[in-house]
Amino acid sequence: MEITGRDALVVVDVQNDFCPGGALAVPDGDAVIPVIRRIAGRFKHVLLTQDWHPPGHCSFASSYAGKKPFEVVELAGREQRLWPDHCVQGTRGAELHPALRPDRAELILRKGFRKEIDSYSAFFENDHSTPTGLAGYCRERGLERMFFAGLAYDFCVGFSALDARRAGFEAVVIRDACRAIDVDGSVARMAAEFARDGVWVVGSGELG
Repeated sequence: MEITGRDALVVVDVQNDFCPGGALAVPDGDAVIPVIRRIAGRFKHVLLTQDWHPPGHCSFASSYAGKKPFEVVELAGREQRLWPDHCVQGTRGAELHPALRPDRAELILRKGFRKEIDSYSAFFENDHSTPTGLAGYCRERGLERMFFAGLAYDFCVGFSALDARRAGFEAVVIRDACRAIDVDGSVARMAAEFARDGVWVVGSGELG
């Protein structure tokens, strides 16, 4: 798969809290970093996302009496999975992993900063209608195809790729540059949604 100047590598949420030792560690999460660093030089455009939650965020189990992480509640008519407190603004856990070395990134997009709504996707909040502004940025820069890497494959990476398609971009997930949580079959569901919506899934070795 040949990389061109109209492609962007979107590195999703490679933050301390999602890596080993973090508050919401993705199994083997830091293993994505060497892959991302190896492929980043092939892209003219590198974009990063960063979960950036205020204290008491609606996705935190601690915000609800008697609720535990990974339970599901209804919030504003939508299902909301609850998580441990993570990526709280200004904390070490919210910082990008130091080994990522994001010096080539031309944009760092912070998401999930609205207390009342979660944001898995880099393109839309979880209401699927409030935009983050990333689609407009990419169009203004003449970008047409998004390559996704990072954490976690079955949540923020996956929903970002699906919303990229919805926003009119081609979307490619680099599978070995991602790691998954796999809650209640979320990996299999995401793979099915990729197949349905035309998201390509490739290995880093397939990039030209």
